[in-house]
Amino acid sequence: MPTDFEAEGVDRTRLGRLLARERSTFVDRHPRSAAAYADAGHLFGKVPMTWMNKNAAGFPVYLDRARGARVTDVDGNEYVDFCLGDTGAMAGHSPAPVVEAVTRRLADLGGAATMLPTEEAASVGAELTRRFGLPAWSFTLTATDANRWAIRLLRAVTGRPRILVNSYCYHGSVDESLIVVGPDGRPRSRAGNVGAPCDVTTTSRVAEFNDLDGLARELAHGDVAAVLMEPALTNIGIVLPESGYLDGVRALTRQHGTYLVNDETHTFSAGPGGATAAWDLTPDVVTIGKAIGGGIPVGAYGLSAELAADLTARTDLDLVDMGGVGGTLAGNPVSVAATLATLREVLTDEAFAGMAETAARFAEGVGALFAEYALPWSVSRLGARVEYRFVDPAPRTGTESARCADADLEDYLHVYLLNRGILMTPFHNMALMCPQTTVEDVRRHHEVFGDALGELVG
Repeated sequence: MPTDFEAEGVDRTRLGRLLARERSTFVDRHPRSAAAYADAGHLFGKVPMTWMNKNAAGFPVYLDRARGARVTDVDGNEYVDFCLGDTGAMAGHSPAPVVEAVTRRLADLGGAATMLPTEEAASVGAELTRRFGLPAWSFTLTATDANRWAIRLLRAVTGRPRILVNSYCYHGSVDESLIVVGPDGRPRSRAGNVGAPCDVTTTSRVAEFNDLDGLARELAHGDVAAVLMEPALTNIGIVLPESGYLDGVRALTRQHGTYLVNDETHTFSAGPGGATAAWDLTPDVVTIGKAIGGGIPVGAYGLSAELAADLTARTDLDLVDMGGVGGTLAGNPVSVAATLATLREVLTDEAFAGMAETAARFAEGVGALFAEYALPWSVSRLGARVEYRFVDPAPRTGTESARCADADLEDYLHVYLLNRGILMTPFHNMALMCPQTTVEDVRRHHEVFGDALGELVG
């Protein structure tokens, strides 16, 4: 959402001059990327997927190769990668166990798209059960697909039509999730919602994150099949739950006969079992995607034993044919092999401990820089994920977080870092650690980030 917010402590004239300089430098250093973008006339929006047009400098960096926590563009510029494919590469780029598993499946065994199960799928389900506590799992190709199917299942089992989400949540392109609390406190379609099939207020209800009173009011209507939520908001800047909030959500959903779905796609950064395990949560459904496949497309959803039993007992539901929302390629042998290798050998309990420690150093260093330059900004951490916002204290709701976006300031910091070999998530000020991210990588970020702040503050 475009805002009129301007961060405190920033001279806007100086900011404009610095941003123009950095964008000019970017153009000079990326001629092949510029040429590739100019020649991409047969791609809608000139990119393979429109999100790739979200960049700070006018055109995207084009990838040549990536390994671990490093990417190299077609102009030969190397970057320390704190974006990691916006979580898709949280295991690092092309981790060796995943490469080996996928190569074995494709080259030695074959069968990328057979629509037949492999024995490895049960092993993946068992590992997801160990991590998240839910005993019944199924696979999709994306977390969006997992959320869509969870919504359909929960509408079916409850007979209720509506889904409740948090304002400015992120659940992929799920139609029901594109609802926010408007300035008047009433629900409305999120700005920029493209081609909605119907008014989202007819399918969904919305409450602010950290607002139990608002949640109670919406659930009291008695028509909500499920609360679909991230245990911490992540894609609008990290918004952490206040003490007692998540317990309150669970109590209210039980009181109103509403199922609770934890979307752990991004909050997986909290630990080996995401926020569900880290914070001892008890959802009815967990959905997840991106990172669990080590870069190979995969999504999954897990059901409680009670919910799985209730669904399978329903003879009126066609869970075989009409239940194939995940698509023909869901649960394919390549995705399953990649997921098993990622969970068993890459994103292990030990790896998460190291990633969290590195992220703690990242957060501490950013906070120290804000103090050094007397900037009233804040930094939040969710396990291996760190985000800074241009306000202090940090926002406590999605709407508050959306309102404190400063587009020019974000672009300046992003392109400044990019010109000096640091890649951040282009959608917001997020840095993610992978198992290969080092303390030296963090130190390098702080050095460049400190220089950027120094030039900005003067």
